[in-house]
Amino acid sequence: MRLLVLVFALIAGPAVAHELWLEPEAFAIGPDTEMTAAIVNGEGFVGQAFPYLPQRFVAFVNFSADGAAPVDGRIGDYPAVRIPDPTEGLNVLAYRSRDSQVTYDDWDTILAFVEHKGLDTFLAEHAARGFTEEPFTETYSRYSKSLIGVGDGAGADLRTGLETEIVALTNPYTDDLSDGMSFQLWYGDAPRADVRFEVYERGPDDAVSLSFHTTDADGKVTVPVRPGHEYMADAVVVREPSAERAEASGAIWESLWANMTWAVPAAP
Repeated sequence: MRLLVLVFALIAGPAVAHELWLEPEAFAIGPDTEMTAAIVNGEGFVGQAFPYLPQRFVAFVNFSADGAAPVDGRIGDYPAVRIPDPTEGLNVLAYRSRDSQVTYDDWDTILAFVEHKGLDTFLAEHAARGFTEEPFTETYSRYSKSLIGVGDGAGADLRTGLETEIVALTNPYTDDLSDGMSFQLWYGDAPRADVRFEVYERGPDDAVSLSFHTTDADGKVTVPVRPGHEYMADAVVVREPSAERAEASGAIWESLWANMTWAVPAAP
């Protein structure tokens, strides 16, 4: 099975569906349990899991109470993350993909993307740069994190150095969640204020729902959560690519995707 998955991934090349996320086989595990997770690409919190392929990422790191350690593996390992002896407490997986490109087929697809991601100023910026309403090539990169509770799950999320990232201000495995989960969204060294923060919620029956939220002036947002449910948050930066990137890829825009997954333990 591992070989079949690997061959499919190599033939398919870089996936171009919407979100890319890290999906643990279990978000809360015992202290003596192997920590495993998949790299998933898809839409609506449903997608295709890919094996460990180091040619697809720039950095893949696990942060714990013991510090930062690279997520090691062999080409083709499935699931992609297999950490046999994780440190007790909150573990934070952080993944930075390599750049990929996609060429849109039509303008309606672009409009649907702009509307879904809440990119209110994009069309005006596109016109201001002298571009017409025609399909174009975009370069994109992924900045994905996952919160996994090992043993007591104690600890706090942190900024991991990703160019854009979601930082959880609440620990879903130890904190009181009656007022929801709180986050701060970053781009470079600045919080991202007044931008869309979308959250997918998957229930025990695997039904998925989507809600939209907006960060405040400090880039913070609070999201209601429910016991026994799994979550994925996503936020996108769109910017003009550097001259070097534009020349190498033929892209006229660049998008950076921040993503985070977590779960809320079921009520005892």
